[in-house]
Amino acid sequence: MAVFLEILKFTIPSLILFFTVYFFLRTWSAQEDKKRKHEFNMHLQDDILPMRLQAYERIILFMERISPDNILIRINTQGITAEKLLKELQNTIRHEYEHNMTQQTYVSDESWKKVLAAKNMTLKIFAESYTQLNKGASGAALGKMALENVMEYKTPPTQAAIDFLKKEVKELFFHYPIKKSPSTD
Repeated sequence: MAVFLEILKFTIPSLILFFTVYFFLRTWSAQEDKKRKHEFNMHLQDDILPMRLQAYERIILFMERISPDNILIRINTQGITAEKLLKELQNTIRHEYEHNMTQQTYVSDESWKKVLAAKNMTLKIFAESYTQLNKGASGAALGKMALENVMEYKTPPTQAAIDFLKKEVKELFFHYPIKKSPSTD
């Protein structure tokens, strides 16, 4: 029994010291991991934020390019039929979409859904405008009909998507404040 008490005299303080050191090392290690993750996220933010902003810019440009008033200005409607213009408009919108669809990587799912909805509504506006015309109508007539149909919307689909994207960019800046560069005074 005396030997057992002698062993306990050395073992209990050693165990207390071991668990104390273990607890402090574990806490310190967790804090260091958290600190490293935070620093990594800050560096990641510095790299990804410019790419995200560029994606928003490109998607807004895409929306501007396919808005009925802008696309009709870019595509010459003089001397072509409504059918040919409709095909040209559809091809142009699809081409613009394919050129910009990788930008969805950098925007929220909700934003991308708004962009897709705007693209599809724009295609639908042109298709429905075409069905409202007489067979053999001119491209200019299709353009005029499409613009009249767009006027029926409180906010045109492409503008609604642009407004949503701009709102999301503002929220992005709210969550990730811009770092001020050190002054060189």
